[in-house]
Amino acid sequence: MARGNGIVDSAIHPPIRPAIFWSTAVVSPPKPLPTDPIAEAHRQWTAHGWGGVADGMAAVTSLMRAQQILLARVDEILRPLDLTFARYELLMLLLFSRRGSLPLSRIGSLLQVHPTSVTSAVDRLEARGQVRRQPHPTDRRAILAEITDDGRATALAATEKLNESVFADPGLPENGVRELVDLLTDLRSRAGDF
Repeated sequence: MARGNGIVDSAIHPPIRPAIFWSTAVVSPPKPLPTDPIAEAHRQWTAHGWGGVADGMAAVTSLMRAQQILLARVDEILRPLDLTFARYELLMLLLFSRRGSLPLSRIGSLLQVHPTSVTSAVDRLEARGQVRRQPHPTDRRAILAEITDDGRATALAATEKLNESVFADPGLPENGVRELVDLLTDLRSRAGDF
């Protein structure tokens, strides 16, 4: 029961644990449940006096769960190629660049990740011969990551499989894909993502 201070008496109502996902965890493919736990969480939110934000809670939790589901599908494709989605994105960024190379700082900015994450991904890709570090031709302080022929082949093989198995059918009705992209673009814009 909700108390006046908004705290739920956990002896009467155990805490609700929405399906929140931490992006670094390895996720197994989803197993169907007999009921929708997010719909139940929505019902509980409303019953406990938080009905005004229940839709927001359900939207955020649904996005987190959808990310979990899609990451499992993507990981299934990339794992045999010894790639994570972060390393795949880095390879594709280099593949799309005019010269096949970018400064590490620019990679972090474009992928919106911390410099240590870029360093770690480049280290892994370099160890596999898919990327090599090169000195910047005009800035002695900067290092370039350059895609190799093996990196290019791996990126293209991964893209072919992802296009076929995930991107062609992300699990939404055809008319819902563009609508979802527009909604998420608006969310990202409002959050200052770009």
